[in-house]
Amino acid sequence: MQENLHRFFRAARGAGVHVSPAESIDAMRAVASVGFADRTVLRDSLLLTLAKSEDEKKALGACFDLFFAHVDPAQAEAKDDASQDMASNEAQGTPPSGQPAGGDANAELGPLAQMLLAQNTADISAAIANASSAVGLSEIRYFTQRGLFSSRMLETMGIQRLRDDLDALTETNPALAERLQAGLDGLRDTVRDAVAQALALYGREETENLRHEILRNAQLSRIEPRQVAELRALIRQIARRLRERYSKPRKRQRRGHLDVRRTIRRNAAWGSVPFLTAWKRRHRDRPKIVALCDVSGSVARVSDFFLLLIHSLHDVVSDVRSFAFSGHLIEVSEILEQKSAEEAMAEIMQKVGFGSSDYGSSLVDFEKQFMASVTPQTTVIVLGDARSNKLDPRADILKAISERAKRVVWLNPEGRMTWGWGDSEMPRYQTFCNVVRPCATAQQLERAVSDIVSAYQ
Repeated sequence: MQENLHRFFRAARGAGVHVSPAESIDAMRAVASVGFADRTVLRDSLLLTLAKSEDEKKALGACFDLFFAHVDPAQAEAKDDASQDMASNEAQGTPPSGQPAGGDANAELGPLAQMLLAQNTADISAAIANASSAVGLSEIRYFTQRGLFSSRMLETMGIQRLRDDLDALTETNPALAERLQAGLDGLRDTVRDAVAQALALYGREETENLRHEILRNAQLSRIEPRQVAELRALIRQIARRLRERYSKPRKRQRRGHLDVRRTIRRNAAWGSVPFLTAWKRRHRDRPKIVALCDVSGSVARVSDFFLLLIHSLHDVVSDVRSFAFSGHLIEVSEILEQKSAEEAMAEIMQKVGFGSSDYGSSLVDFEKQFMASVTPQTTVIVLGDARSNKLDPRADILKAISERAKRVVWLNPEGRMTWGWGDSEMPRYQTFCNVVRPCATAQQLERAVSDIVSAYQ
């Protein structure tokens, strides 16, 4: 069962439960104390030693129920008892329990055929477990491998000999051949269930990674309704990575490099032994970001994801002012700082979202009320499709912003091929931007925001 525990730890990691080597050792000690006899006690012991939060407890409980659904700790004893009974019966000349009399014909059959005809579930379960170990079923990762592992397990159990036995019985004993065929069909179903169970346990992490990779590269504007919740969770992971990566600059980056000359002079009284150190500090501009997010109807399907990323900026950079606009512009910094992402998005969309976009009017609002927030240390980020419904785009205001700011970055959810077509004013605005990027996917959004924030680290 030690190997089973190692596989369980691997399955738990795939379910999202962090299991360190020290925690796995504690869990194995706990299992050694409580044993495997009582499944409830075993489950509680593993949950107590491995789960560190309510979410991990739920995930670990579901993983335990799935992992031990067909794993009986007493299988080995049952197998030994069945083997001893079979050996004793053979010595006495009597047929094994569950096997019909007239064993002369059955004696010519292979081991797998004899197990199926005898309907010995303990031996069959043990054979499936042995075949699983032999083919390395715990290494299954993708759903496309189900057929491959099922075939390998059946071959390891002796499916070829079973087919030969079935052909022979079809000619000599059709009734027995029919029973054997029914047993073979049941065996195939059992093996498929075992492979499906292993895929659910060991392939979950790779399946999630594959699904996330597909979502990361999917067009935000073409996300299906059933995928919105998954993509929001993925955006939250991206925001969390940004916070972890950039919210706390490395200590060496904060203090700079060692100033050898100043260190020697400062420690002259102690024979130049460096008790006191001096560092070359690099001057860093205090990061300032002004974010303008389009939440009009034309980008309604991607504005949620834009707002989630802007929400993460408030956790990463200390000085961020955020604005949202459609027909007019309002400041939403306080909403994003004081409320959760879901509450903030709902309130912002209620106040100014889903309207008809008017970039010119929104830029006029910004110029009249908030132009003073733009300084030579400010990076201005505009997230929008630059479609202004044939109204005056007021590119002159963006030019004034560009002259005052350190740089202007425009993130457009549409591809470059659509810029300038229809009511798109992107070519005009692009002239006054330092960086212009298409951000049609979550991966492009992450790279763009990461590049912006890393410039201040």
